[in-house]
Amino acid sequence: MLILLGVLVLIVVLLLLDVPIAFAFGAGALLFAALSDRDVAYLVPHAFFQAGAFALLALPLFIISGALMGASGISERLVEFVNAFVGRMKGGLGAVTVITCALFGAISGSGAAAIAAIGSIMIPRMVKEGYPSGYATALVGCSSVLALLIPPSIPMIIFALTGGLSIAACFLSTLIPGVLLTALYCGLNFLFVRKFHSIEVAQALGFAEATRAVARATYRALFALLMPLIVLGGIYSGMFTPTEAAAVAFAYTLPVGFLIYRGLTLRKTAATVMSGVVSTGAIMIILFCLFIMSRTMIMEQVPKQIADALLSIFNNKYALLVVINILLLLIGMIVDDVSGGIVAAIILLPVAVQAGVHPIHFAAIVGTNLGLGNITPPCAPLLYMAGSVAKQPLQAYMWPTLKFLTLGHLPVVFLVTYMPELALYLPRLLLGIK
Repeated sequence: MLILLGVLVLIVVLLLLDVPIAFAFGAGALLFAALSDRDVAYLVPHAFFQAGAFALLALPLFIISGALMGASGISERLVEFVNAFVGRMKGGLGAVTVITCALFGAISGSGAAAIAAIGSIMIPRMVKEGYPSGYATALVGCSSVLALLIPPSIPMIIFALTGGLSIAACFLSTLIPGVLLTALYCGLNFLFVRKFHSIEVAQALGFAEATRAVARATYRALFALLMPLIVLGGIYSGMFTPTEAAAVAFAYTLPVGFLIYRGLTLRKTAATVMSGVVSTGAIMIILFCLFIMSRTMIMEQVPKQIADALLSIFNNKYALLVVINILLLLIGMIVDDVSGGIVAAIILLPVAVQAGVHPIHFAAIVGTNLGLGNITPPCAPLLYMAGSVAKQPLQAYMWPTLKFLTLGHLPVVFLVTYMPELALYLPRLLLGIK
C-alpha cells in the first residue's frame, strides 16, 4: 500500500509538471513493478495481449468516425435542427447549445470534440444575440460533458474493457443520467437568462411557417440523426457487437460526408484520420502502461487491501460511496476522462463491488462523476478548452460554471449514486442484466 501511495504521488507530481499523461503513467507503472519486485519481462507480454483485444478496435473506429462526421459539417445541421424547435424563445439559443452537445455526443462520444465542433459555432452566435461571453463559455464547457454520458461514449468503452464489463450495458447505464442532466441544464439556462436583458429573441413564426422550418431542418440533419439510431439500434437489437457497430459507423460516415453533406475532401479526410490515429495511439500507450500497473496490483492483491481498508473505516455502504465519489472527482480533476475511467476500473471498481455496489451501477457513477471532475476547477481540462475556444479568461466564466455544477451536475451525481435504478433500469430492460 505504501509503495502504491508513493507511485500515485509520483504520477500526480509528474502530471502537475505537465508531463504527458502516457509518460507519467508509464513511469509510475515501471516504478511500481520494480519496487514490487515483479519481472517486467512477464508483465509486458500480458499488457500486449490485453491491448490486442478485439473489442479495442471499437476505440479508433468510433474516434475517427466521430471526427469525420464533425469535419463533414454536421455541427451546423444539428444546431439548425434543434434551433427549429426551441430557438425562438428567450434562452432558446442556450437550450440549443445544450441539446446539440447531447446529440453530438451520440455521434462522437467525446467531450473535447463537442467543444471544438459546437463551441466554435454557438459561443460567437450566443454572444452576438446578447448572451454574456462568460456565460456562453460556461454553458458550452458544462454541456460538453453530455457527450461522455450519451452513448456511444469512448470513456465507457475503456472503462468496460478495463473492468471486464459489457460495453453495451455500460453505454445504457449513463443514458438516463445524460438525458436528466440535459433537461436540468436546459431548465437552469431558461432560469438564468431571465436577468439578461440584452438577449435578442427572434420573432415567433406562425404554425405553418414553423412546421416548414422544422421539416426543412429535420431533412437537412436526417443522416446525422440516423447514425446513432443505426449504431445503437444495431447493438441492442443484437445485429452486431459494439466493435462491429464502430465499423458500421465508420462505413456510414464516408458516403454521408462525401456524397450527402459534401463537407469532406480527400485532404480533410486524411488530416482527420491522422488526428484520430494520433489520439488512439496516445490512449493505447496509456492503456498499455496501466495494464502493466493493473497486473502488478492484482498480483500484490492491492485492490483487496484497499477494499478491506476502506470497508474497515466505512462499514456503511452509503458513507463509502461518498468517499468513492470524492476520489472520482479528484481523479477527474487531474486526468482526462479516458485515463480517469481506467484508474477507476483498476482501483475503485473492486472496492465498490465488495461493498455491494452493482458493477454496471458503478459504471454510471464513474461516468457522471468523472464528467463533473473534468469541468471542476482548478484543473478542469474540458472547461479550459471551452475557454480557449472562446478566448475568455477564467474569471469570466468561473461563476456561471459553478452555478451550473452546483445546481445541475452535482444533484445528478447524487441521484445516480443513491438511486441505482437510474443506471440499471435500461440494462435490465434491454439486456437482461441481473
